[in-house]
Amino acid sequence: MAKITKEDALNYHAGKRPGKIEVVPTKPYFTQTDLSLAYSPGVAEPCLEIQKNPQDAYKYTDKGNLVAVISNGTAVLGLGDIGALSGKPVMEGKGLLFKIYGGIDVFDIEVDEKDPDKFVEAVKAIAPTFGGINLEDIKAPECFEIERRLKAELDIPVMHDDQHGTAIISGAGLLNALEVNGKKIEDVRVVVNGAGAAAISCARLYIALGVDPRNIVMLDSKGVISKERSGLTPEKEEFATCRTDIHTLAEALVGADVFLGLSKGNVLTKEMVQSMAKDPIVFALANPVPEITYEDAMASRPDVLMSTGRSDYPNQINNVIGFPYIFRGALDTAATAINEEMKLAAVRAIADLAKKPVPEIVNKVYQVNKLSFGRDYFIPKPVDPRLLTEVSAAVAKAAIDSGVARKNITDWDAYKVHLLEFMGRESKLTQQIYDTARTAPQRVVFAEGTHPSMMKAAIKAKDEGICHPILLGNDERIEKLARELGLSLDGVEVVNLRHDREADRRERFARILTQKRQREGYTFEEANDKMFERNYFGMMMVETGDADACITGLYTKYSNTIKVAKEVIGLQEGYSHFGTMHILNSKKGTFFIADTLINRSHNSDSLVEIARLSEKTVRFFNHEPVMAMISYSNFGSDKDGSAGNIHEAVDRLQKMYPEWAIDGEMQVNLAINNELRDQKYPFSRLFGKEVNTMIFPCLSSANSTYKTLQALSSDVEIIGPIQMGLNKPVHFIDFESSVQDIVNVTAVAAIDAMVNKRK
Repeated sequence: MAKITKEDALNYHAGKRPGKIEVVPTKPYFTQTDLSLAYSPGVAEPCLEIQKNPQDAYKYTDKGNLVAVISNGTAVLGLGDIGALSGKPVMEGKGLLFKIYGGIDVFDIEVDEKDPDKFVEAVKAIAPTFGGINLEDIKAPECFEIERRLKAELDIPVMHDDQHGTAIISGAGLLNALEVNGKKIEDVRVVVNGAGAAAISCARLYIALGVDPRNIVMLDSKGVISKERSGLTPEKEEFATCRTDIHTLAEALVGADVFLGLSKGNVLTKEMVQSMAKDPIVFALANPVPEITYEDAMASRPDVLMSTGRSDYPNQINNVIGFPYIFRGALDTAATAINEEMKLAAVRAIADLAKKPVPEIVNKVYQVNKLSFGRDYFIPKPVDPRLLTEVSAAVAKAAIDSGVARKNITDWDAYKVHLLEFMGRESKLTQQIYDTARTAPQRVVFAEGTHPSMMKAAIKAKDEGICHPILLGNDERIEKLARELGLSLDGVEVVNLRHDREADRRERFARILTQKRQREGYTFEEANDKMFERNYFGMMMVETGDADACITGLYTKYSNTIKVAKEVIGLQEGYSHFGTMHILNSKKGTFFIADTLINRSHNSDSLVEIARLSEKTVRFFNHEPVMAMISYSNFGSDKDGSAGNIHEAVDRLQKMYPEWAIDGEMQVNLAINNELRDQKYPFSRLFGKEVNTMIFPCLSSANSTYKTLQALSSDVEIIGPIQMGLNKPVHFIDFESSVQDIVNVTAVAAIDAMVNKRK
């Protein structure tokens, strides 16, 4: 983890625009009509509806997606009581995490008030604005009373994250760590060092999970909290032990199974860890310096299961794994509270997630080949995209089952898809592609079977039910790589093209290719040599029906792949060109972009063919094509060069297909902004329509456009490249493709194969 300097931190927060968050409009505001609807007089109508039915605030305002992050700055991170205003950067940061992980809007509110009664009254007064309240960085014991009163007196979810966030994540970690070391939760002895808000909440939750309260020993700055001590707060009294033989941390840890540290750095020694029971669990969560360093804990004994609050060590206990998704589930059910049932549901959902195969994006971020459930991985990573759907859904279901929900959810699969769409991670189109591919899984040959990403994608596609994968390559290398990656090849066919079990297949392929291309100078010897190349062999499997589709491109230059595809598969009848399309799913909609990989430059003939192929492809994905031919000029303002080619192609296409919604040439902004286009060019055939397909004048412009959008926004999902115009389903990827990219293209290839069989 890179060292963060004071200068770096200050520059980050100052930047070109101070702070970390902003408010962004969600409705149109360009015209006078828009403004009249947004404010006066149109705004009066929803106001009156809410007056008649207060619950309509969830329908007509952002209340149902708006959380207040509220603090008085009395216990800010490890900085202590620095005041409300000084804590504002932390509250803004919390708002940023809510937004990027849960899609939740936040107002950070710093209340300059330490008196609990006055603080509660201030929060109650502003509560109607929000769908939920996240209390933050309020010192104990006042935080307990503040949260208790607000939960009792408000009808929206209230949670003090410093208490419950740490409890939920560490609770999930405790369940899984106990599963790893084989101990029963009801038998373990737990030592809690620290008696603040987080420590008290953790201890309470551990009891709810099954820890015997008699087996918990808690310490504060004065030592063991025992029945012998006087002047204890009610919260400390709750965990006062009857034992009289222990007074110090060292004494308490002898024979203990679990250490939970929520105190200060470097208070736990190697000797103390060595005195614990077999396979001890050590949660050293003081930040930024833990109670014992990871290195010292591991050096003290090899059987320790270790967690810290730091991201540069395994098993980080990080509240961001919980709070965005807990509030997401609560908001989506319009819950009146976040209750114990919802917290326990979050614990179990987080714990279960760590036992499932880890998504490629997680391995990529942490620069490892594999993470699998065990000593070094028993808590999901904060970047795991499945937290959104699994934890949110678990919390929402618990809200409904426990009776605090005002909104019901019945279709949980649809709810999870909605969450992914809402966050821009997936679209209905993606889900439809997967669902369609699953109806009749096809045999897909992955030409570069020895590439780690290709192998992972093939196995994931099989697990998704999209295809029956065939990995092409040296079988020994493939098996060795699978072992190294921790992947199972069960259900995966491996074909070694140099030592194929079908002895005559290579020669059979060579004879077929020779016959197809004999008028182009091919000889059998030449064709036979080509069958030692993965692309020739893989595509011939598709050509002959030994496979239904082929995926290639990670190792091979496009120019070579294109050449092989033309020779082996050939172009569809009636076409002399083929191309590729990328689909961009964004919050603004779904866009189809062509030609993104194949043709370096176009004349009017090739543009006409790409437009025809694009029209077919967009319909293939169940969209009605609305096509804009893109250029730097608009409707004939420049008729030379590429603009002239586009202009001529549009003229020909409109005469050939008078029913098509196609026009141009036009600039990209006019294609996307239909209001501006309709105003300036009302004669366009696209009047009143929203463009979903853009055809560019050359490879450079199309390729640069989709890659620019991909690089600038994490909210844009890319599917592609999708081949258009070959006789059979051979689809290309590139060396930058992620595992998920390959799986997406595989789903498209499988559907392509299904359609091809019906012709």
